[in-house]
Amino acid sequence: MEDAERFDMKQPPIRQQNYLKVLTWLLSFPVVWMRGLKINKVNMKGLKPPYLLLCTHKSFIDFMVTTACVFPHRANYVVAIDGFIGREKLLRNVGCICKRKFTNDVQLVMHLRKVIDNGDILVIYPEARYSLIGTNACLPESLGKLAKLLRVPVVTLSMHGNFLYSPVWNLRKRRVPLSADLTQIITQDEIRQLPKDEINKRINDAFVYDEYQWQKENGIRIKYKNRAKGLHKVLYKCRNCGTEFEMCSDGNELWCDHCGTRWMMTEFGELIEQDAKERIHIPHWYEFLREEVKRLIEAGTYFFSSDVVIDSLPNAKGYIRLGKGRLTHDMNGFTLEGIVGGRSFLLKKDPLSMYSCHIEYDYMGKGDCIDLSTLNDTYYIYPKTKNWSATKLSLATEELYNFFSCR
Repeated sequence: MEDAERFDMKQPPIRQQNYLKVLTWLLSFPVVWMRGLKINKVNMKGLKPPYLLLCTHKSFIDFMVTTACVFPHRANYVVAIDGFIGREKLLRNVGCICKRKFTNDVQLVMHLRKVIDNGDILVIYPEARYSLIGTNACLPESLGKLAKLLRVPVVTLSMHGNFLYSPVWNLRKRRVPLSADLTQIITQDEIRQLPKDEINKRINDAFVYDEYQWQKENGIRIKYKNRAKGLHKVLYKCRNCGTEFEMCSDGNELWCDHCGTRWMMTEFGELIEQDAKERIHIPHWYEFLREEVKRLIEAGTYFFSSDVVIDSLPNAKGYIRLGKGRLTHDMNGFTLEGIVGGRSFLLKKDPLSMYSCHIEYDYMGKGDCIDLSTLNDTYYIYPKTKNWSATKLSLATEELYNFFSCR
């Protein structure tokens, strides 16, 4: 691994070429038109680039919606390194900037400044992963500082329907209309005057969303017969008996293998317990899981450890199998240990180094995984135990950060 070629993170961003700008339009507009995209612009009259555009992140179609919303202007997009696999040259030429998730990268800040100096739109998806359950994820506190540094207006793009169209736990596409709110939340004059805490507050307020509530309010019916399949990946703990890792799903049903309780997912995105007929708002179950993890952390008893298989992604050419190791996640954060090429391997990530983490469900057919990054490598880690949930590790990462940042 010491000899492995590393992705060149120092290469400056490329302004989107005009012919490639047209290509992005040709790839994006037919897709969003077929889904009836409606764009609502708020406080955008007269605003021209450069500006900072912060977007919600719910599915792959986000990029096509964003392209339609900023038309006809060019933009540069911050994209995770796995998005560059096999197409680095193309993505660089359409204006993408590589980032390793949940790392503090000074070089990246220089690239972002370059985009603004070029007079273009800087697009960031600050949640840094697809929404797990159709609600907003935590945002980095550094956004306010970044906005002050760039000294340009801040615009948010809140997209609706994207998660319901293709949720991360079942990527099959559904028939769902799309809409987007493009809003200037901080003007050029305000960016100079507002403190970073107020900037962060405005950004966080603009990022509050609930896709299932939006579906209910708009009366959107999803008839896809497997609409609940995969939901157990997120809702890993039974609300009835409290058993973890024995939830299952298929068709339009979710059930617990331990106690036998079953829920049906309606066409309007609610869960109905089949015996008690209780209606459950799906994100409420997710927040119940968060509180359960938070309780363990506050008691100092949170712990996870498993043998794992480790893949490395040093560049955009593809993954390298490093071999076996052991991952521990506890009150001290993440510890990844193993033997690579006959030499000891150790990676530690303390709780305050990561405000969240990136997980994948059945990634590339290899199983659920979590990835941890340094500035020059990203490790995709596949636990081998059956008694685990990627969602639980994700929630624990966020709650550990909150716990120690408040002390």
